[in-house]
Amino acid sequence: MGRPRRQTYTMQQYLNNVKEGYISNNAATQRNPAWKPIIDGLVVTILTDDYIPPIILAEEESGGTVIVDGGSRTAAFKMLCNGNYKIKSSVEDPIIKYKKMDKDKKGNTIWNDAEYDIRNKTFEQFPKELQKKFYEYQVETVIHECDFDKVAKYLRRYNIHTGMNANEKMFIYLPKFANKIRKIADRPFFVNFSNFTDNEKEKGMLERSISETVMCMFHLEDWNKQGKKIATYLDEKSSEEEFDKLDDNLHRLENIITDDIKDIFNKKDTFVFLTLFDRFLRLKMDDVKFAEFLLEFNKNLRSKKINGKGLLFDEIDKDASTKDKQVISDKLDMLEGLMSEFLHKEKDLKKQKRAEDFLAENLDMDKEAILEDMDFYNESLELLLENTVRVDSKLRNGQNRLSMLAIMVYSCKENIKNADLEEWMTKYAAKNNCYYQDQAKNFFSMKQDFDRYRKEHQKSA
Repeated sequence: MGRPRRQTYTMQQYLNNVKEGYISNNAATQRNPAWKPIIDGLVVTILTDDYIPPIILAEEESGGTVIVDGGSRTAAFKMLCNGNYKIKSSVEDPIIKYKKMDKDKKGNTIWNDAEYDIRNKTFEQFPKELQKKFYEYQVETVIHECDFDKVAKYLRRYNIHTGMNANEKMFIYLPKFANKIRKIADRPFFVNFSNFTDNEKEKGMLERSISETVMCMFHLEDWNKQGKKIATYLDEKSSEEEFDKLDDNLHRLENIITDDIKDIFNKKDTFVFLTLFDRFLRLKMDDVKFAEFLLEFNKNLRSKKINGKGLLFDEIDKDASTKDKQVISDKLDMLEGLMSEFLHKEKDLKKQKRAEDFLAENLDMDKEAILEDMDFYNESLELLLENTVRVDSKLRNGQNRLSMLAIMVYSCKENIKNADLEEWMTKYAAKNNCYYQDQAKNFFSMKQDFDRYRKEHQKSA
């Protein structure tokens, strides 16, 4: 590979090369261009023909050229010309002196001294002389010929001295999966279904959250709260499949997240809740149940103390960093406990609804009346089984619960003495250790035996 070479473009040539893709401002590990803080000063610098340091480019073996240092400046150039950007009133040295082209009375071209106040103006409002001056400005570049890994090295070398924040520094140590992370960061989930501010996005918070999520989902045992160490670990140990799994999970979440729960996915806890969703998927339940849990969590459960720690969810990290491994583990343990309890209650409610329908259909009873007394029926059945049926009997199987419950409700409906029911059940369980899987068939078989027993008992009495 040759030594770096210098190349100078006019501003118009440079921007055309960027527009047409000959120069890319999207190097995989490049930080998000932070053009807003610098654009006003750059405009004054260019219009006064002052100095701007060279833009560093990397010419890859594939033939493409990417910006290594100067992405924010390039974004500022583009936003001024094409983004309808308005110069702030606070810009320093806003009065630009220039030569204005006029015509004298005879139609000859003359040049007059003029001034233009750029405050609150867009590029389209600039005099044509200043627009021309801007497009003719000489943009210096330095071009390195390099391979993929060298691009990441140059990004670290040139940007590490230019005020990169911790998230941006982290990202440049993850070149292997940088393109994939960029694509995930552009998903609708982060645009419409999360609570990251524009400023957080500009400062690389999305890229960090994505990296932390993959680390938490697949490599929690090796967790390190330092972003650079997470990045170097993932670059060596992670795989495309892990990032693809996260991408698929986000697609599923986009179908269920609503405005009243999206604030959960913020810069502090997004990676925790995305890991929780991945664990939820192992339960093979409808995704909407996860959204229902998040809604209940937001409304009530985040202020519930569990696990005997006397801590609320939002208090777990009050005495430690939010990125400590133990804090993350405690949060996930608490969330899994709350979610399990919530989903278990949901299952119980479904079972109760099925029991209500079954009893109403097979005993010709009103469902509302059954529902009112359901707790009593269940408690009575537990007591009956405890007194009459061996613990290891198949009659106690959960699949047989509906028919056993029905025989209990039947005895209540017919005002049969508990002593008679217990005596019959004891004898029935002693000679039967199996049941029909069809619970209606099993109930009527038991009912027939119970009625026969009662009839014979009444004769002997």
